[in-house]
Amino acid sequence: MEADNPYLAAFRGSFTGMLRWPQLDALWQTLREQADKPWYIYAVGEPVPEQPASREQLDTFIREIDALLHKEHDEDYCGIVYVDDPADPAFIKIYDPNNLGVVCGYSENPPLPGWTLSLLPPVDLPTALPPPGNRRRWWQRLFGGN
Repeated sequence: MEADNPYLAAFRGSFTGMLRWPQLDALWQTLREQADKPWYIYAVGEPVPEQPASREQLDTFIREIDALLHKEHDEDYCGIVYVDDPADPAFIKIYDPNNLGVVCGYSENPPLPGWTLSLLPPVDLPTALPPPGNRRRWWQRLFGGN
């Protein structure tokens, strides 16, 4: 599915971390300036949005997610928001401060982000990117599932 789906290809693409809070502030400002673009806001695990967000929805999301990240990621650095191109973003991953796992560094199976913003219509990430085979085998062994 990944090879055929532009969203999944972009999801697996190259990203730059917003390491400092001022970098994140600049990203939010860029998004506000580009609010006329068709931004899809996707909360991973929730139903996939079928339509891009309105300008008001995008502004509300930026305001609320920024407050949540500052409150729940009480660090002097950000490091949990990643963007494909800070100057001209098309895809942003936002990791949930309460479910970080191995976000930074290299991992074959990093945790899914909590939210994505993209110019591409999203797909259901938990279905498209199931857990590694060893986890499925463990689950099947534990409960005899398929």
